[in-house]
Amino acid sequence: MRILGIDPGLRVTGFGIIEKTGHTLNYVTSGVIKTAEADLPSRLNTIFSGISTLIAQHNPDQAAIEKVFVNVNPQSTLLLGQARGAAICGLVASGVPVAEYTALQLKQAVVGYGRATKEQMQQMVVRLLSLSGVPGTDAADALGMAICHAHGGTGLAALGGIAPGLAKKGLRVRRGRLIG
Repeated sequence: MRILGIDPGLRVTGFGIIEKTGHTLNYVTSGVIKTAEADLPSRLNTIFSGISTLIAQHNPDQAAIEKVFVNVNPQSTLLLGQARGAAICGLVASGVPVAEYTALQLKQAVVGYGRATKEQMQQMVVRLLSLSGVPGTDAADALGMAICHAHGGTGLAALGGIAPGLAKKGLRVRRGRLIG
């Protein structure tokens, strides 16, 4: 199963694609979609087009995207929500099923601690996918989102519950989180 993870943002939207074969996760690609300093509709179109192009090139089976959190600045939250909406529209228009996870669920699934730092996320993504280098924070978060989905989302449901590899480690999934 090929999973596209997305870390939405109006200026920079991170993406990461992994391949799940049995209990093995393999890195496919990752990067960012950057929007130019332009009007809002143009920036949203850049995100939509970028996601659509990724889907055409890599044909993911499922996608996972971060849920919007309430920021201190309501304007920032609204802009993030619009960027997220553009990404989701790209996925839905291409027929890719979308799962949503909170930042807490993401960090819990990848690092094992819901308050993990960006650096901890990056290091765990490197370890879990056996990467030779450290991806940028946006790409690492997107790869983490794909890993989260592979371990605890609907991708796991297709296996009939807890993946045996997780169960052997004494882990289980509860409400999208890995519990140990």
